Amino acid sequence: MSEVYAVRRTRLRECCNAGGSAAALVSRPANVRYLAGAVPEDTVLLLGPAEDLLVCAAPLDDRFPQARPDEALRVHVVPGDGDPAALAAGLAAAQGADSLAVEEHHLTVARHRALGSAAPRLRLADVGTAVEQLRVVKDEEEISCLRIGAEIADQALGELLESILVGRTERHLALELERRLVDHGADGPAFATSVATGPNSGRPGHRPTDRRVEEGDFLSVCLGAAYRGYRCAIGRTFVIGTAPADWQIELYDLVFTAQRAGRESLVPGAACRDVDRAARQVLDGAGYAEALPAVTGHGVGLEIDEDPRMTPAAMGKLDACVPVTVEPGVHLPGRGGVRIDDTLVVRPEADGGPELLTITTKELLAL
Repeated sequence: MSEVYAVRRTRLRECCNAGGSAAALVSRPANVRYLAGAVPEDTVLLLGPAEDLLVCAAPLDDRFPQARPDEALRVHVVPGDGDPAALAAGLAAAQGADSLAVEEHHLTVARHRALGSAAPRLRLADVGTAVEQLRVVKDEEEISCLRIGAEIADQALGELLESILVGRTERHLALELERRLVDHGADGPAFATSVATGPNSGRPGHRPTDRRVEEGDFLSVCLGAAYRGYRCAIGRTFVIGTAPADWQIELYDLVFTAQRAGRESLVPGAACRDVDRAARQVLDGAGYAEALPAVTGHGVGLEIDEDPRMTPAAMGKLDACVPVTVEPGVHLPGRGGVRIDDTLVVRPEADGGPELLTITTKELLAL
């Protein structure tokens, strides 16, 4: 992996040099991990003109058992309770840099001022989202981590569906899913697990409550596993206890059709807004325009919500080897809702088309 990290840092250095900066300070945790390996969240990465350094608030000892930094990088520990970013700015100046590209979208105003105080002769420039853009296309090792995470999420969800659900609370089901993720090898949940039952399934972004599962409910579940830092998502909707009502079947079939249209449009070169349109127009045409989420899909990786984003106004096109979610849903307040969410990897037709990572059935099951 050391060579992989070195290539990534070289690509970022080229971006910075093109913008006139001799050094760069990376502070956003996911970006540091992408360029330097697994380290504590308060660690920053300095790309200096003479040497690249990891600057940490504390030694990487037994307190951080999951830390796996690139062995090619020297680790510099901040004395006392100092700020790693401010120290890194001083180290850049000591290496002879006259300019420093920083991630302004991640820095607080106070921290930006601290950088200026630590190295007043450094010209601070904005590197923008250069690292995030480098992260969009994944290599096969990254995709392998996502694939394993998806397998873990599928396994946890499948085991839950085999248990007795009636009478249990949303909160209890969510906690059990997260426990099962860890039991099967995940770092932890990729995000806060959502379990929504009955009328609660009609609320987008619902957080689990103490409402108990009842017969005839829609059960809408959205979870994900983090594996070696990489995060995937899966969302499914089921009916509890009895045969689905006609309105539940109709709504589910509609969302399923929309989700399939979005999945089938995932080809290299496709405009992101066209993927959104493929899913959205199915639901718009059925009169549910007001009940749709603003986003029908997005990229995943070291963060659960990355570029690209599939929205009506999205810019840009999809590349091969970009993992994304396709997650249309319809939420009817006070009644119920359906959401179907998959994680896929964009692949060309010659390679079989989009690779589906989350494979739990999308059949409307009565549990």
